[in-house]
Amino acid sequence: MTARLQTTRLQRTIGEATARLDLWATNPWRRFSLLLIALTGSFMIGNGVASVSGALNLMDPVAAMLSVGLMEVMVRVRRHWAKDRDSHLGRQLLDMTRFGLLYGLLLEGFKLL
Repeated sequence: MTARLQTTRLQRTIGEATARLDLWATNPWRRFSLLLIALTGSFMIGNGVASVSGALNLMDPVAAMLSVGLMEVMVRVRRHWAKDRDSHLGRQLLDMTRFGLLYGLLLEGFKLL
């Protein structure tokens, strides 16, 4: 028989963070601004990853493999969350992050052509 460990204050705070963020984002403007921040931030990350890997010209296959792997993980996590019919903030943030990352990578790829 294993003993259940006591939950700490940090564990409770981190566990409640998503609920508090979802409650904070009930206002449509706040939700929209949070989604827009996720979209532009991931676009910049995708653009930067493609620029740096293209400039170094050494890590192209590794960067491509990591990008595809990250996208695949995001798709699988979204499939797991898609079973719920409710509109969750986490799923929307994941979608915006995916779109921004993919758009940043594709735009940088078209610049290199």
